[in-house]
Formats: sequence, C-alpha cells, structure tokens
Amino acid sequence: MPLLVGMQELLGPIVLISAVVMAVGFLLKIFKQPSVISYIIVGVVLGPSVFGVASGSDDISAVGSLGLVLLLFLVGMEMSLPKLIANWRISVIGTFLQVVISLLVMWGLGVYLGWPVARIVMLGFVLALSSTAVILKLLGDWNEMQTRVGQNVIGVLLTQDVLVIVMLVVMNYLGGTAIETWTVVTQVAGLVAVAVILFIIIKKKHIHLPFEKHIARDNELQVFVALTTCFGFAMLAELAHLSAALGSFIGGIIVSSTASTKWIQKSLHAFQVIFVSTFFVYVGMIIDLSFVWENVWLIASLVVSVFVLNTVINTLVFVAFRIPWRQSVYAGALLSQVGEFSFVLGTVGLSQNIIAEYTFQLIISTIALSLFLSPAWIFLNKKLLRCDPFEN
Repeated sequence: MPLLVGMQELLGPIVLISAVVMAVGFLLKIFKQPSVISYIIVGVVLGPSVFGVASGSDDISAVGSLGLVLLLFLVGMEMSLPKLIANWRISVIGTFLQVVISLLVMWGLGVYLGWPVARIVMLGFVLALSSTAVILKLLGDWNEMQTRVGQNVIGVLLTQDVLVIVMLVVMNYLGGTAIETWTVVTQVAGLVAVAVILFIIIKKKHIHLPFEKHIARDNELQVFVALTTCFGFAMLAELAHLSAALGSFIGGIIVSSTASTKWIQKSLHAFQVIFVSTFFVYVGMIIDLSFVWENVWLIASLVVSVFVLNTVINTLVFVAFRIPWRQSVYAGALLSQVGEFSFVLGTVGLSQNIIAEYTFQLIISTIALSLFLSPAWIFLNKKLLRCDPFEN
C-alpha cells in the first residue's frame, strides 16, 4: 500500500489544524467576531512562533492564493457589471488619486528621513494596497456585497489588483532590472482581451455555456466544470502576465451572464471555505512573535499609522466623488489595512536590495497585524459612525 505510506504524518497536522480552527472559531463566534480572526490566530498558534506544528509555509501560501482566486471568481459571479462600469470614475480615478496621495505622504516622510527614491516609491505602493481577501470576506459575511459602499470598495480593490502589475514594473525599473518588451506586449494584449470580453457581455447580456443543459444534470461534472472555468481564466491571465485574481474575476463575470449559475456557486463553496481559510492561516504563521515583541512599540505605531492614514486618504477620495461622509469614512475604514499583494512588493523590494532584511520584517509584521486587526477597526468605525451601508 505505497499510497498510504506516511499518511499519519499528513493526516496529523490536518486533523490538528481543523480541530483548532473549530475550537477557536466557536469561541470567537460567542463574541460575534468574524471567522478571519480565528483563522489568523490558528496560524499564529500552530506556526513557528508558538508550537511549530504546521510547516511548509510556501505550500500553505500557494493553497491560500488559490483561495483568493476562488473568492474573486465567486465575487465576479455576484457583481453587477452595469453598476461596476457606472462607477468607473470612483474605481479608476479614485484609486489613482489614492495611490498618488499615498506616494506623496511617503515622499514627505522619506525626504525627512533621507530615504532613497526607490524605497520611498516601494513603501508608497505598499501603503496604497488594501486586502482583497479580508474585505471581500467581511462584506460577504455582513451581506454588504451589493450595497453602494460594497460596490465602490470592490471596484477600488479590482483596480488596485490591476495596478499591482504597473507597480512591479516600476519597482523592477528602480531596482535596475531590465523590462522585457514581450512581457509588456502580452500585458497590453491581455488587457485589450479583457476589454473586448466585457464589451461582448454588455452587448449580448446573456451567454450560453457549451453543453449547459447536460452539465446542470450531473453534480459530479459540475465540480470539475466550475474549477476549470475558475482556474482556467486565472491561468490565462497569468500567461498574459496579469493578475490571476483578475482573470478569475473576469471568468466569474462571464459565468454570471449565463442563464443559470446556482450550481457553480454550490459546487465551489466548500473549496472556497478551505482555500480562503488556508490563506489566513498562512498570514498568522508568518507573524514572528519574537520580532514583534522586540519591536513592539515601533510596529504598534506603524499599524496605527497605517489604519489612520489609509482611512483618511480613502475617505477624502470618496468624499471628493460626493459620497455621503458616513459612507465615505466607512469605505475608508474598509480599505485601511495593508493588502496581501504588499507581501509580493516587499519580497521584490528585498530581492532588488531596495530595502534591508530588518525593514522587510517590519513590513511583513505590519501587514500581517493590520490584516488581523482590521475587522476590529472596521467594526469600531461602523459603530461610531452609526453608518447604514444599505442606505442609498
């Protein structure tokens, strides 16, 4: 039985992680805390900083990335394309303003501290990105995906995901890495293809999947069709040197334009729970508690500064587009944490010698803790504002 050899080593951590997730999740549900927090706590407890039970963080990160892809696919299925396009000014111009203001804030700080230009730009990019995974999970749990605030925030998140490509190109240039012409060509071609697809969907309004009636009758086949659709579009986007998350979102929009998509949501729900929870477990695992303790006041001040700065910056952007101030502040709080793609920017910055190892650890710790604490920050702002996200 060669397939069963080593099964005990594999099953042990899986059972332990599942049991701890259930226990922590049950306790936090009593206090009405979102499941995101329980997943991160499990990652901290079972990760290298505490018991060191879970290993292979690279594998866990890869599985967590699949969760983000699945999450955006399902969000694409629930999004209203006409509403998304109608709000393009907030999504495109608003996000551009938000990134520019973040860069200006970091530029002022960097000039005062004598930082090189490359470090200023990289840290400005890191500050500007918010967490797609955290925000979509919270909006889904609170049934706010279809609200005006939810639609505006999702539009900003998707634009940020596209801008990550530009940010990586800029960082490679600042780090001295040559940019290949073929990469730029494929990215432009990919974006043109996305625009054409969206144009066709808007014109036709309804699209029929091949063998749609036969698939609807076969529950087992539905799972594989759903996974192929989701990860297929993500793979195509990666081949075009675009974001896999963007590709899966476009795939979700295409599927949403078909006559019936309920079976796809049902087929992928279990996979989404597993993969998305794995992503947040990974976030908990990379928190180095010893490093945090040694630099506790500096990291605490960085996390607070990130929350306040991002909330203020995003609030000003939404107010500029005449969104009611309560909803603007709430949307700003939703976008206040540092996003998961900032992990990528930090890693690239380290490899390009734009930042040192100590700065990299500060960035990683700040990102992880901002993801962990953001549900509490968002909930606090929501209650203090007495904001009703369902108000038009």
